Amino acid sequence: MENRRPRTGILTFHRCINYGSYWQARCLVEALRSRGHEAVILDHDAWRIKRAEWACALRPVLPTPVPVSDYPLYGLKLFKFVRAISALPRSPPFDPESGNTDEYFDYVIVGSDEVWNLTHPWYGGCSFFFGEGIRTRRLVSYAASFGNYDGSKGLELVWADRLRRFDAISVRDENSRAIVESALGFEPELVLDPCLQFMPEAEAAWHEPNRPFVAVYGHNFSEAFARETRRWAQSRGYPLVSLGYRNDWADRQRITAGPQDFAHAMARAEAVATNFFHGCVFALRHAKPFACERSPYRSTKIENLMTMIGGEKHLLSEHATANDFGAALSEPLASSMLERIEHFRRKSDHYLARALG
Repeated sequence: MENRRPRTGILTFHRCINYGSYWQARCLVEALRSRGHEAVILDHDAWRIKRAEWACALRPVLPTPVPVSDYPLYGLKLFKFVRAISALPRSPPFDPESGNTDEYFDYVIVGSDEVWNLTHPWYGGCSFFFGEGIRTRRLVSYAASFGNYDGSKGLELVWADRLRRFDAISVRDENSRAIVESALGFEPELVLDPCLQFMPEAEAAWHEPNRPFVAVYGHNFSEAFARETRRWAQSRGYPLVSLGYRNDWADRQRITAGPQDFAHAMARAEAVATNFFHGCVFALRHAKPFACERSPYRSTKIENLMTMIGGEKHLLSEHATANDFGAALSEPLASSMLERIEHFRRKSDHYLARALG
């Protein structure tokens, strides 16, 4: 009798108009398919959430006002995401707010992303991401995160009880590990984000010039960070290319960049200036020098990642000097950082093998 490929569902924030969300979903589903799984993304599709996501996509840099001329550009970026998401291998769509998926899976993997962030503006408190209503033989998490949820608040019993249903749990940051350990009494595995564990591969052609440039990824940077990054880039003749968002201090705006454009740009950049988690992740994946500014919403996961791999010098404060920027953006990544990433890559592989054994 022929062996059947295991049917595996991935439950994540795949519909977010966000480069990191798209690529971590895609990287995980492609990695599982390469390992013999019939892997699909569980296509939850609630109109309330889609409306909130699209509204945010058209005004992503709030509280900074969005110029009227930028709305069509953000609209084109949104269209590129919708088209890219529609090409992912997905289950039949279903509304998690009115019912559960009827499909049965051998395995369901919850994560990556902030799937357990109880304070997320529109996904927070969605029991679906805690396994409620999931039909599977084995429920596991991979690189799940509580995001910026304050671990000192603890976890209410109802959420802890739902996590106890998981057959294996892994998280991607220390904050999430501490929350799970406090609630369940054991230490979950710490693993890499799928974009750092697996290689994001873009298919579309590169249409930009081949001259060296610095990728700028994020928005609402401080004046000091913008000034020092620009000063460093100008000293080397590198243009600053802003990806996905308007940053007027950059030389070129690529607001309409789709997921493929983003992946190409991060792979080709000489250096990366960011205040986003996945700006750091893609820089690390391609071994690019990078400087990251702390931001309140993302501080927990970014600082945890830097501590995890020993990359603290790349996380710059408002008091950072020109020498700090030069060291972060000019020097090759430390071999100790790359070795730490390889260490966690092996651990992550072993975890997946055990969890899906």
